[in-house]
Amino acid sequence: MAADTLSIPAYAKINLSLEVIGRRDDGYHEVATILQTVDLADTVTLRPADGLTVTCDDATLSGEDNIVWNAAVALAKHAGVPPDACIGIEKRIPVAAGLGGGSADAAASLRGLNVLWGLNLPGEDLASVAASLGSDVPFLLTGGAALGTGRGDQLQQLPAVETTCLLLVAPGGTISRKTPTLYGALTPDDYSDGTQTRRLADSAALVTATLTSDSCHNVFTRAALEIFPGLSDVWESVAAVTRFPPRLSGAGPAFFCMPSDETEHVKVEAALQNTGATAYLVRTIIPAQAV
Repeated sequence: MAADTLSIPAYAKINLSLEVIGRRDDGYHEVATILQTVDLADTVTLRPADGLTVTCDDATLSGEDNIVWNAAVALAKHAGVPPDACIGIEKRIPVAAGLGGGSADAAASLRGLNVLWGLNLPGEDLASVAASLGSDVPFLLTGGAALGTGRGDQLQQLPAVETTCLLLVAPGGTISRKTPTLYGALTPDDYSDGTQTRRLADSAALVTATLTSDSCHNVFTRAALEIFPGLSDVWESVAAVTRFPPRLSGAGPAFFCMPSDETEHVKVEAALQNTGATAYLVRTIIPAQAV
């Protein structure tokens, strides 16, 4: 039975660790990463309609170019139904920042449309559709903590990370063709074998209160600090007032320090005045497994 209007949170992710192992024969890169959802979220609202529309409070993200449109079309094709829905997105996750905002919206839409259209598809079917949309989308269907290998879409669920407050910083801008540019800036010296990520995945630090950003790692840090305009200045301003070091998320430019607290958040906000960067105090989270 189809549902009426649904409103679903789409949670952001950070990468606690991210290593690139090398280039694959299919043109993608082999990675090892630990993904973790945090409670910074967009809101995706879905309701029945004749035909498909995707709107966003950021008008530049409305329409057919939004990954949510692709998600709806792909799920409808998989299920053999028309892609009839009105989907609205309220953005809070900074765009193209390495926090998985678009992928989170796509994952929330898949979960919501499964209910809206009365499909009752199992998680495996949704994950198959999600994998066709991008490497972060399968993880963001359920969130929590996971080890990602392959393109990042081969997932091994990890024990729940101890609920932790962390400071998330999003610089005010990004660059065009961000992901290929950052991958293109890597050299063979940046590649590794995934050992550091797997060691952290096996560590008790993930499920105790001992995990800090000291233990985190991101292969793109050098390239990001060189490529993103102003990032190094924002990074240094934050590092000067936080207890634990900044660590990049995804391909950036967003980064995090953990653990953190409201006192540190206030200090960072003061340090970032007139930089265009925004600081958020967020928590690690395991999202609800159902709409």
